[in-house]
Amino acid sequence: MPRRVLVVGAGFAGLYAARGLERLLPGDTAELTLVSPRNYFLYSPLLPDVTAGIVEPRHIAVPLHQVLRRTRIVIGRVTTVDVAARTLQVDTGETLGWDRLVLTPGSVTRQFDVPGVPERAHGVKTLGEARYLRDHLLGELDRADALPPGSDGERRERLGVVAVGAGYSSTEVVAQLQRMVDAVSARWERVRPGDVRWTLVDVADSVLPELGPRLGRAALDVLRRRGVDVRLGVTVASADDHAVTLTDGAVVPARTLVWGAGVVANPLVGSLGLPTEKGRLVVDARLRVPGTPGVWAAGDAAAVPDLTADQGAGGRARVTPPTAQHALRQGCALARNVAASLGVGRSRDYRHHDLGLVADLGGRDALARPLGIPLTGLPAKVVTRGYHLFALPDTASAVRVAGDWLLSAVLPVQGAAITEIPDEDALIPQAQHVTPPRAPAG
Repeated sequence: MPRRVLVVGAGFAGLYAARGLERLLPGDTAELTLVSPRNYFLYSPLLPDVTAGIVEPRHIAVPLHQVLRRTRIVIGRVTTVDVAARTLQVDTGETLGWDRLVLTPGSVTRQFDVPGVPERAHGVKTLGEARYLRDHLLGELDRADALPPGSDGERRERLGVVAVGAGYSSTEVVAQLQRMVDAVSARWERVRPGDVRWTLVDVADSVLPELGPRLGRAALDVLRRRGVDVRLGVTVASADDHAVTLTDGAVVPARTLVWGAGVVANPLVGSLGLPTEKGRLVVDARLRVPGTPGVWAAGDAAAVPDLTADQGAGGRARVTPPTAQHALRQGCALARNVAASLGVGRSRDYRHHDLGLVADLGGRDALARPLGIPLTGLPAKVVTRGYHLFALPDTASAVRVAGDWLLSAVLPVQGAAITEIPDEDALIPQAQHVTPPRAPAG
């Protein structure tokens, strides 16, 4: 009988693992099943463009049934995994068994025990969060413009935005939103572009450290030139309905708090009872979970040894960072190695040489480091957008995104708020479903 191959998660690693298995395995070799909480693959690197209204949300949501031809798609969240019995439970009530299990549940936004943050902070890791944040800011412009004279205090609060984290997520979101708000705010009677105050904070000492010191300084120059108040070496101490208090004692009036302080593995990983490293599932260089035959893992949820990097403390191999580039290529490696376990092809270690990183700051401002070559401005913009079009998993999505970019370059920015997502549903715990799943019985 065909072996049962079960993939958990439809992010970069999960999607490319399933696509690779479809390509490598003959139809009678294995039954392929993928479990995902949504029926689409989300091209998350373009979420800042969605937040700024540059790209339509549907254009970065690639339907799974469109790109996976013979994989059964099960829509739901995995609640429990019984490794010994080789079964898992989906929140729809369905129980699925496997002969090969591929764990690629991805990550969620990292949260800290900071007073007021769970009740007020908004991430940008899902389509709902991206759409909500844009319309929330437009709504604050409306409310600030409608305030009567003498309401300066409330006006400052409504026009204040604090973003936490100077990595990719917050930096790109702040840069893109700043340009959008700058373009539309002049349409209001009492609000001017310079009235909106942007504050970006991070405990680190640089912006976009992944790109290196030179490009990090270039990003900092772009942000400060646009009026973004970048404060490094500090973070949020508390937040309430009117202001955000920083760890240096400064109080910033703001009713919008964007939280992008890194990611952690999906809570499912912690419920498995398997070894982890800093919350990520331990795997070997071939993406196998040691001591657990038939189980593989990759992407943001796995601590994959980086064989191309210098060894870390104690002579242990460093692990690959949780980036889309690694997740995509690890998904391809997963497909190859799982297929090899079924007698098709040969298994190999995951080894990836960095092809470079990109960051889009809106307008003509971008940063890129293809093959180690630092680029800024228009050349970096061309490389950045070219990379995204190449990385999108289907041609139709790439054409639609390219069309969105073209239209945004020649047409005025749209300032309509059309999302009807309740405030509480856009908070990180609700939007990302970060409640830990139940531990397996026994």
